[in-house]
Amino acid sequence: MPDEDSKIDHYVLEYRRTNFEGPPRAKEDQPWMVVEGIKGTEYTLSGLKFDMKYMNFRVRACNKAVAGEFSEPVTLETR
Repeated sequence: MPDEDSKIDHYVLEYRRTNFEGPPRAKEDQPWMVVEGIKGTEYTLSGLKFDMKYMNFRVRACNKAVAGEFSEPVTLETR
């Protein structure tokens, strides 16, 4: 978490899963999975399978009133 005087209360992580060959691309029918209330700057996402492509991970900071903009999405792959 940022310094104690920061107004950030928690983070929200969203991700979509895909398993396509070639460059990662979103598939419209894949829903966003949401992890809310993350208090630290690190988070371990469990339940992932080997040899799967997970894409469009994004995160945003929230205070008690509003949420900020999402970060730029990144693509991760389990091997």
